Amino acid sequence: MSLAPDLTEIAARARSDLRMGVPVVLSGRGGAALIMAAETLEAQRLADLRALGGTPVLAITARRATTLKARAYDDDLARVILPPDVSLGWILSVADPADDLKSPMKGPLTSERGGAVDLHRLALSLVKSSRLLPAALVLPLTEGVEFARRHGLTLLDTAAAPQLELTSPLHPVVSARLPLAVSEAGRLHIFRPEDGGEEHYAIEIGQPDRAVPVLARLHSACFTGDLMGSLKCDCGPQLRGALAQMGAEGAGVLLYLNQEGRGIGLANKMRAYSLQDQGFDTVEANHRLGFEDDERDFRIGARILSLMGFSSVRLLTNNPAKIAMMEQNGIKVIERVPLKLGENTHNHHYLATKAAKSGHML
Repeated sequence: MSLAPDLTEIAARARSDLRMGVPVVLSGRGGAALIMAAETLEAQRLADLRALGGTPVLAITARRATTLKARAYDDDLARVILPPDVSLGWILSVADPADDLKSPMKGPLTSERGGAVDLHRLALSLVKSSRLLPAALVLPLTEGVEFARRHGLTLLDTAAAPQLELTSPLHPVVSARLPLAVSEAGRLHIFRPEDGGEEHYAIEIGQPDRAVPVLARLHSACFTGDLMGSLKCDCGPQLRGALAQMGAEGAGVLLYLNQEGRGIGLANKMRAYSLQDQGFDTVEANHRLGFEDDERDFRIGARILSLMGFSSVRLLTNNPAKIAMMEQNGIKVIERVPLKLGENTHNHHYLATKAAKSGHML
């Protein structure tokens, strides 16, 4: 018997530490490294890192490297060599594009090439899933286990499972009747991931027959659109329109997935909005931040549908990626039901970009 946390639970601890600015130690077949998230790095910890000696690098995604004209020798990431007199401000300016237009010359930046990059890749995955800017300081260590023990740091050892699954399994917690404006026959289901991350919700309308395709919607949380009535997106109208259609048909299920800002989190979404104010479109803004067009994981939706007993859907969506992900994960999409709502003068360019660059059927 063991009460020790498993690899998934330790990864959750590591994400929490990184959000607080606490370093973590990664260990794998290619060695060990000390990791610090650039966004939450403080001056004293940077000084402590430099006092350790060695040759730390700043790992950034290839998307961010393209903006900075840095060489991404490792395909999906670049290992930027730190200047001898590196300052906290310099690191933050490389990680955060907020002042790119005001101070475009960050370099020239020199990238490391050759050698293993598995731990650098894992470091970026961890900071991304922590909803932080995708940039991490990485310092190779000769002995990760002892270093972590001596400094009281979280040690994530992936030697036994190099392909760490950062999407945690989900389990139903509770469901209860929830009368809604669109239907008094509403029911809310709560699903909790094993790693203690954000819960996801399913709103069930009526009593859908599990033996036939259910009218379904995968809706990603949008604080600005769903709650505040933002005109910059079409999320709020889509949410209310989908529920209204389910209410009119008397049955359906809407999955409310906590993947704000296409999976980058609300803070990074606001950073993207700030970049849009500088003239970049939604895809360009995500890329300048170091993210992909869409960082969401729709496997979560497929898992919830399966847990609820559904195997086929009539999917309310304009996004072909959702259809593909459902099909790849055991949920048959019998029909795509268009959901074209909420266009206005503020989001016209945003919707046009989704159609032109992200393949949305608008």
